[in-house]
This record gives sequence, structure tokens and C-alpha cells, in this order.
Amino acid sequence: MAWLTREGQVLASAEVAQTRAERRRGLLGRSDLEGVFVLKAKSLHTVGMKFAIDVAFCNEEGTVLRVLTVAPNRVTLPVLAAKSAIEAPAGAFRLWGVVPGDRLEVR
Repeated sequence: MAWLTREGQVLASAEVAQTRAERRRGLLGRSDLEGVFVLKAKSLHTVGMKFAIDVAFCNEEGTVLRVLTVAPNRVTLPVLAAKSAIEAPAGAFRLWGVVPGDRLEVR
């Protein structure tokens, strides 16, 4: 099992999308999210989703570039420098204190 960490502190369990099909499916069809979902992306959508999510777009080094809460049936603007997106239940990043400039790592 993978974990999302910040400065060695475990924030949540992490599910990493490894294949194109896993990235395309994402969180569609789910009624909630436990932990976080990590995928390669510069933007994303919540079209067809049943719940809001928090998203942290990160660069190659895992530095958070932008944090958003995205309601169902929305599309984000691209974050051109992003290499990955970390999706979490809405409100999770505020609860964990995740802000732009933090360095997140999946272990």
C-alpha cells in the first residue's frame, strides 16, 4: 500500500493510477473516496462524479502548485507546470494544512 506523506508525516493512504485506463476512469462510479487518488494530469474534470473533491496539482518534485476544491460536473483550468494531481475528499487538504509550496511524496 502506498502513502501520501509531507515531511515524513503520513497524511493518507494513496491509490496511484498506473495505467491509462485507471487514469481515464479515475473516481467515476465511486460514491466516496478513502485516502487519496494520484494520477498524472495537468487538469481534470468531475463530470459524472457524485461528490466534490480537493485537488493538489504538483510539479515533478512533488511541490504543490495549486490547491482547489472541485464540485461535481466541473472542469479545472490546466496547471501547465503540473506533472500530477492528487485527489482527496473535499476539505481534506484544509484539514491537513496542505498549501501551495508544500512538498508531497507518495511512498
